[in-house]
Amino acid sequence: MPLLIMKDVPMKRKISTKNKAKRIKKHLEEINLYAAGIDIGSREHFVSVPESLDDQPVRNFGCFTIDLENMADWLVRIGITTVAMESTGVYWIPVFEILEARGLEVILVNAHHVKNVSGRKTDVKDCQWLQQLHTYGLLAGAFRPEDEYCVLRAYMRQRGTLVSSLSTHIQHMQKALRQMNILLDNVVSDITSKTGMSILRAILLGERNAEKLASYRDRRCKNSVEVIAKSLMGNYRKEHLFSLKQSIELYDVYHEKLSDCDQEIEQQLTQFEKQPDLTEGQRPTKKRNKKHERNAIQFDVASYLYDLCGTDLTDIDGLDEGSVLKVLSETGTDMTKWKTASHFVSWMGLSPNNKISGGKVLSSKTVKTRNRAKQAFKLAAWGLSNSKSGLAAHYRRLRARIGAPKAINATARKIAVIFYNMLKNKTVYISQSQEEYDKAHQQRTLKLLQQKAVQFGFQLIPVSG
Repeated sequence: MPLLIMKDVPMKRKISTKNKAKRIKKHLEEINLYAAGIDIGSREHFVSVPESLDDQPVRNFGCFTIDLENMADWLVRIGITTVAMESTGVYWIPVFEILEARGLEVILVNAHHVKNVSGRKTDVKDCQWLQQLHTYGLLAGAFRPEDEYCVLRAYMRQRGTLVSSLSTHIQHMQKALRQMNILLDNVVSDITSKTGMSILRAILLGERNAEKLASYRDRRCKNSVEVIAKSLMGNYRKEHLFSLKQSIELYDVYHEKLSDCDQEIEQQLTQFEKQPDLTEGQRPTKKRNKKHERNAIQFDVASYLYDLCGTDLTDIDGLDEGSVLKVLSETGTDMTKWKTASHFVSWMGLSPNNKISGGKVLSSKTVKTRNRAKQAFKLAAWGLSNSKSGLAAHYRRLRARIGAPKAINATARKIAVIFYNMLKNKTVYISQSQEEYDKAHQQRTLKLLQQKAVQFGFQLIPVSG
């Protein structure tokens, strides 16, 4: 009968909760010793500071300017040097500006990145959680450009709002015309064109004769006077004419405000420092055959952009002056804030967000963001559908293989990478034609086939004829 030998097994010592907390703290280094956390609200803000700095480490302040000034005075008085807060709506902007003016380092964090334990959410715990995470250096601040670019960004976003409102009133004009069965939008490409607006203003002045109205046709209009006259035979009811009148008046008002906004944008662009000319005083004079947009900026944007960037970013296929200015208002011109182009496109949400578990890729979808620079690049990619450039050929090849949405995203990423490299390295973009792209793609495909053939012990032989 075999003997059973009993060995002494050391008993695991039970660790108390306090000791566990002490052990955890040993692994975390307190980087920001004088850090504060602010939970932003619409009516009041909750502020948390280290317990060693004040007898009342958590306080709440109102949203009035005097309350924000008192908050800043308190933080400076107790020795706070850095503050973390969530970028909640637009409520954070006054707090950010006042605290930054007092010399405090303020970082904005994404609310999704600082989620607390579910079921234990209060305003007090949120600010304490922010303060604790910031103390240990676990928060990454959101990107915010320099103040001068923030001013430009505000003007550009306001301009976008005006353009959106302008398009709304154009739709109201079309609706009023349809209600009167005036099919002007069927015979002219744009009812806000020279022909369209001349006819609409004549209608408001009391003209009802279709032939007389059609005589306002511009010579560049494709349809004849007879066809336009047929479309203007409608039922001119009083209530619909009233709606049309108000829509046109609002359209004119927003056009005026759009012009005022363009003046402010131009004034802001004059305050930026000029970059050295890459072409030794010879500015680019290439003529662009790009479609003129009716709501485009009314001053010479290209000159300002070249002085600002030191290179002509509008050379990139798909990008015009307006889209480049929109991107620069969101990012600024200092590309060194992103280490590589991959970091840049990832910040915008143009890179695949790979989720890997067990060695398998579960998902590779891009992150949904409302980044305006991303929207500008995607719009540029979408505009390449009928172009004859190399980037357009790249987009069409991807569209046939993976579909339009993914192809637009991939092409937007490619444009963003070119944008980043040009702006960072001050290089010149050399456009590639569709034929050159097709030839290069064919060579890459042939090279891959040759490598695959060698891998399996075969040799590719060209077939003549």
